[in-house]
Amino acid sequence: MKHPHDTPLTVSLRRSYRKWLHFPGLLAVLLFFYGPFSLSNYSSSADIDRVVTRCESITTPAGPPSSYSPSSRVERGSDRYVEGTAPVLIKNARIWTGANNGTEAVYGDILLDKGLVMALGHIPRETLIKVKAANAVIETFDVQGKWVTPGLVDLHSHIGLSSAPELRGAADTNSRKAPILPWLRSIDGLNTHDASYQLAIAGGVTTAQILPGSANNIGGQSFLIKLRTTKERSATSKVIEPPQTLIHHQTSDHLHWRHMKHACGENPSRVYSQTRMDSGWSFRQAYDTARKVKEAQDAFCTRVRNVQKHGWWPWSLGKHIASLGDFPEDLQWESLVDVLRGRVKLSIHCYEAVDLDAIIRLSNEFNFPIASLHHAGETYLVPDLLKKAWGGVPSIALFASNARKKREAYRNSEFAPKVLADEGIPVVMKSDHPVLNSRYLLYEAQQAHYYGLDADLALASVTSTPAKAAGLSHRIGSIAVGYDADIAIWDSHPLSLGATPAQVYIDGIAQIRGPHVLVKPEALQHPPKTPDWEAEARKTIEFEGLPPLRGRKIRWGGWSQDDGATKSAGSGVKFVGVKSVWTTDEEGHVHAMFDEEDNTEGGGHSVVVRDGSVVFCSRDSFYECDDSRVQEVVDLQGGSLAPGLTTFGSPLGLAEIRLEPSTTDGVVKDPLTGSVPGIVGGNDAVIRAVDGLQFEGRNTLLAYRAGVTRAVTAPVADGFLSGLSTTIDTGASSAVERGAIIQEETALHISVSLNLGVSVSTQIATLRRLLHESTLDVWERVRTGVIPLVVNVDSADIMATLLNLKSEYERLSGNILRLTFAGASEAHLLAEEIGKAEVSAVLTSPRPYPGYWEQRRILPGPPLSRHSTLTALLAKNVHVAIGVVDEYNARNARFDIAWAALESNGTISKTQAIRLATTYLNRALGATSVPDLVAYRGGSLFDFESKIVGVVSLQRGIIELF
Repeated sequence: MKHPHDTPLTVSLRRSYRKWLHFPGLLAVLLFFYGPFSLSNYSSSADIDRVVTRCESITTPAGPPSSYSPSSRVERGSDRYVEGTAPVLIKNARIWTGANNGTEAVYGDILLDKGLVMALGHIPRETLIKVKAANAVIETFDVQGKWVTPGLVDLHSHIGLSSAPELRGAADTNSRKAPILPWLRSIDGLNTHDASYQLAIAGGVTTAQILPGSANNIGGQSFLIKLRTTKERSATSKVIEPPQTLIHHQTSDHLHWRHMKHACGENPSRVYSQTRMDSGWSFRQAYDTARKVKEAQDAFCTRVRNVQKHGWWPWSLGKHIASLGDFPEDLQWESLVDVLRGRVKLSIHCYEAVDLDAIIRLSNEFNFPIASLHHAGETYLVPDLLKKAWGGVPSIALFASNARKKREAYRNSEFAPKVLADEGIPVVMKSDHPVLNSRYLLYEAQQAHYYGLDADLALASVTSTPAKAAGLSHRIGSIAVGYDADIAIWDSHPLSLGATPAQVYIDGIAQIRGPHVLVKPEALQHPPKTPDWEAEARKTIEFEGLPPLRGRKIRWGGWSQDDGATKSAGSGVKFVGVKSVWTTDEEGHVHAMFDEEDNTEGGGHSVVVRDGSVVFCSRDSFYECDDSRVQEVVDLQGGSLAPGLTTFGSPLGLAEIRLEPSTTDGVVKDPLTGSVPGIVGGNDAVIRAVDGLQFEGRNTLLAYRAGVTRAVTAPVADGFLSGLSTTIDTGASSAVERGAIIQEETALHISVSLNLGVSVSTQIATLRRLLHESTLDVWERVRTGVIPLVVNVDSADIMATLLNLKSEYERLSGNILRLTFAGASEAHLLAEEIGKAEVSAVLTSPRPYPGYWEQRRILPGPPLSRHSTLTALLAKNVHVAIGVVDEYNARNARFDIAWAALESNGTISKTQAIRLATTYLNRALGATSVPDLVAYRGGSLFDFESKIVGVVSLQRGIIELF
């Protein structure tokens, strides 16, 4: 039997031992004289083999040897090949291979067979003949110039652990047993029925690292899986290159990498009521324990080697090895011992400089490498520290714009990927699924590119870079001969907004049945030319992640807020180089004044904004548009002017750091699950968001600088009754500033859900009584249609009940109930009924995710379905708008509406798209329309190429330039 780690020494030793055993007489003598002493754990050849092999194995490095060549796999095929899978020939593709640091792009064909990439570029005819001779058919797919990339690799995911829909019996992300648990394994909790697998595949994701959660300092071992369903349907069969500790019959030609999760900072501190000092000691104590086991193993094996060197006679070798005792090992600590042996790819959740410093010191104290630092919000501020990590600089796994939900994430920056890459540090974009829906992992790379990360590095950040960080870059993350046949075919350039797979292959098997492929404009077949963010990135570093967010304000009449006293000769601002303008009329309706398609002038138009009026420059307005009559001229370089957008659905303006109670307005008490203090009116009290506002928060100002000039914000609640929302100007400095509060009381908000702790029937009975009997003024205004009733609801069954309740109320009262569904994940199932009832819908997750049971019947949209929820509702004349859930995401409203238009396959115009976050949203919420204007340089709000350089606030009477 060949042992996987044989050496010439061990082979020679075994042969010698066995040769002596071939002499029966001699064996009898040996047993007579030495039997009582040598019959031990190591008295047989197999026992000696075992201990010698064990000692040899602990020095074996993980990963393929330096001589390894992926092309060597071509003849034998992939270990994941499914018998009977037909070869696939993908023709006429633009192929981003991931080679040469992501700079290689090839036009040509790709041949997939035996679970591998068999040929690439120009494929010789003889190769195709050979493959066809061995197979009944070759499936051919002419992609007509579409982009093809490696399947995306999500380095940080909890898919299958935090399963969708979230149910108590399928939540295995965290253990709360102790801070140090290296012996746990994520594979032991992997749910094979998670609804997210197919969704992630539909976003081009083919491989994910399944990490334990971050409740523990050492949460356990992680595993890399392919997302496709296997014939075996088991969790283990999903694992790519399973370690020997999982598959003991491994026949690979190299030792597979193991993977493990650590976490620093707030999460384990919060769960175990410990300080950072406690965490530091926990880490050191754990590693010291593992070091002692490692040293004992090394000392034991040194003694074994010494016994071998002394040339003992075979009949006495067993006795001498037996005298050494058992090989020292501890099942609980063996994985951490492997970390110290450099055979584990370590992923560490770590945000702040203080924690990064501690973990890098730990790596140097105990001499272990760190593969990747995750979340890593402050890494861009300490690149020199990262370079001190033992064994080399780790990859940094980041979010693009998800930030500020807790204190340690407060200094996160959208420019971190660019800054780190400029320092030569590998950058990975990740999902932390289900924190972000991993279906949109590519969106993280797109945003990183928008904020300055090089295009090739942005694509590499979700393909080859995470594959390398995971120790699997020899088979995934790139397209090359001998690599796994995991690829994604895109309907547009993968860094263009809304890029969607036309098909995805895993192990050479097509994963999307009958894909609904979108037709995209030719402009989207090229990578976007992103804005220059050099100055912003420098300022972010200068201010340690908290750069000033205010611009330079010009007030009507030429007064500049910079000095407060100097008045210029001119007034207002002249925007030149304008190629498109959308405006809002007095009733809040959006109109396109002109668009790029209508404009043939190379220099674009000029527009003057002065004293609350907008003048389009022409021969008739020469006097008004003379440069000497304006305070400043701003060149938009082919840019545009568009209405300021409105955001709704997040606690923007009420919560600065959501998980820090001292920075938020707090949570409204629920009268259905507890008593509301009598001093505020008891259980009849209705709370107003306007009373808890905070202005100039970072999320609020970042939204403002991104063209979101208004926010409709409701009180935060986790129960039935939320309260009265307010509408604010996101650029205001305080509640007393002119125009800061646009509408004190906008709408009344409640929730009806399966997750509120009381029955839905109780919630509906409560709403029925309040509608018919409450004497409070706010309910009177709802009853008479003065303000809308906004119900946060996702379940189609509950929506149906609410539609019946609306009909009942209107029949009995003779009034019209202005009803709006917010959330509305399953609204498409009742689209016709909602439209006929004239109920509005605000999709706060326009790209839905089945996070809870009442959201499980989502309409996923292309490529899985022809319609999205949005287009399905619009097709039935439902008044529908778009919102958000998280306050950090309010700044991305422009991308959300542009994405919605692209996903509609041409059924939503640009003007209609703008209305989704202006006119339609205002109407659904009863919000007052304010005709602000936002200036975009280098493009429009519909692309990744423009940069906002100014906001015209007619409500506050200022122009703010950035």
